[in-house]
Amino acid sequence: MDIERNPVLVDKLASEYVLGTLQGGARRRFESLLRHHVELRLAVAEWQDRLHPMAELAPVAQPSAAVWPAIEAKLGLHGKPQRKQSIWFELREDLSFWRGLGLVSTTAAIILTSLLLSRQELPVPAAPATSYIAMLSNDQAQPIAVVTGDAPGGKLVVKLVTPQVIAADKSLELWAVPKDGPPRSLGLLAADGSVTLALPANATPQTIPLLAVTLEPKGGSPNPDGPTGPIVFKGAWVQI
Repeated sequence: MDIERNPVLVDKLASEYVLGTLQGGARRRFESLLRHHVELRLAVAEWQDRLHPMAELAPVAQPSAAVWPAIEAKLGLHGKPQRKQSIWFELREDLSFWRGLGLVSTTAAIILTSLLLSRQELPVPAAPATSYIAMLSNDQAQPIAVVTGDAPGGKLVVKLVTPQVIAADKSLELWAVPKDGPPRSLGLLAADGSVTLALPANATPQTIPLLAVTLEPKGGSPNPDGPTGPIVFKGAWVQI
């Protein structure tokens, strides 16, 4: 069945997906369809815009003291030592969340890119050479930067849609977060504009599911093995 020809079903599934009532196999099938149908991704984005503000009005609910022990017991965590994990490990652990977020942020990033080009009165190419795209957001889910990758040309363009104010002795550094191993630096960013960087040949969403920006000392991280500063914004790296 061509789901795009049934707008009523699209709207119903998107609303249940955002509400969290679409579960089990139905949710997995819907997430699979999201990768191939832009209409579904747009419907999900619209329902998120409608429903997420309502969460801000909901009163804070404090779970009972029995909730976490029950979860730990169900997962078999009692008696197991808790190993401290780095934030990079935690980011990689929930790849399903980031991939789902990437489906929605792809549409938003494309729209933002088009708006930025129109505002600057730049010609929009008929067939853009964009292979990959990411919307980088802060902890408050505010969009900070749009990253586009041209695989054939080996170029990576980072445009800050929200200019950042940083100290004179600091720099913003972009990192590729692979599925395994330490993050790899992709270069330094302009805090108030756009910058073009080299796109490594192997920096595909299959090997690099996430991009992140950290606040580093002037000139970038002094540690050759990875970042030293905090993550200020991040997002899923997806193919289009």
